[in-house]
Amino acid sequence: MARRTLLASGLVAGLASLLPSRLAAQTLRQGATSPGIRLAPDQEAMVPVEGGRIYVRVNGALDGKRPPILFIHGGPGSSHWSWLNATALADERAVILYDQLDCGRSDRPGNPANWTVARYLSEIEAIRAHFGIARWHVLGGSWGGTLALEYGATRPASLAGLVLQSPLVSTEIWLRDAAELKAGMPADVRDLLDRCDTPGAAPQAACDAATAAFYARHVRQVLPPPAIAAYRDALPAPFAEALYNHMWGRAEFTCTGTLKDYDGQPLLDQLDARRTLFVAGVDDEARPETVANFAIAAGARFEAIPSASHSIMLDNPEAYLALLRPWLSRLDV
Repeated sequence: MARRTLLASGLVAGLASLLPSRLAAQTLRQGATSPGIRLAPDQEAMVPVEGGRIYVRVNGALDGKRPPILFIHGGPGSSHWSWLNATALADERAVILYDQLDCGRSDRPGNPANWTVARYLSEIEAIRAHFGIARWHVLGGSWGGTLALEYGATRPASLAGLVLQSPLVSTEIWLRDAAELKAGMPADVRDLLDRCDTPGAAPQAACDAATAAFYARHVRQVLPPPAIAAYRDALPAPFAEALYNHMWGRAEFTCTGTLKDYDGQPLLDQLDARRTLFVAGVDDEARPETVANFAIAAGARFEAIPSASHSIMLDNPEAYLALLRPWLSRLDV
């Protein structure tokens, strides 16, 4: 799971004394904003949920002819900023972004009793009820894909369409894929990443740089566009480290948190296959081969997005939106 969303933005530079020169010199290409992106919300709300209130923003008309779409962020511990390019869809339907409890602009009580799959799942229906939405689409990415899977498996009558992007379906399989991808890194980087799984075994700056090298290949391949980066940096809590550590752990390629035994594979055959789409980036840390197998198990459609890793809406928003627009429209009726 992606530990720090800011790692790949620049920590590699200046660490030539700790890592091979190719890492010290590594840079990311500049990402682009989607035409029609809406940085400012049309409406905002603090929605009451178990444990506190969560921040929700909406672009577009919730009473429009087409069902809105809810985007669920990953982490655990990230925030809604990485979905901002998706607000371009507001020209045809309402787009709902939100921060999970203890993330972003939501309340941050800091109580680990709130940090469970079931409680985070309950936030989805709380949002729908708050806005009185009769029918909608739901899209979750990474850890957000876990919540979308859990939600879709309940077959709610309100669900028009479900998108599981790069989802964490099984921690065991996720770690197996991570080990395979790590094995494909240069030997010295791979060895350093192995050492960094043990706290204190290597300088933290070196571990951050090696992790950033992995991220640049499999998590996010672009620098966020300046407008999106500025929006992210203005958030009270762009990433909740304590939440991530509690649910996943402190090391990138092992899981010691509460998700260590998570297995949502039995839920796959409970999805409405006709209304479910699985998506992964070609270079995704959620390996496209694995995500395709989950789609096969669910009897659902799978699509791989080119020129994209785990952060598809940042890496290649044009291709992602071009996939989503007709797929959502087909399920609107």
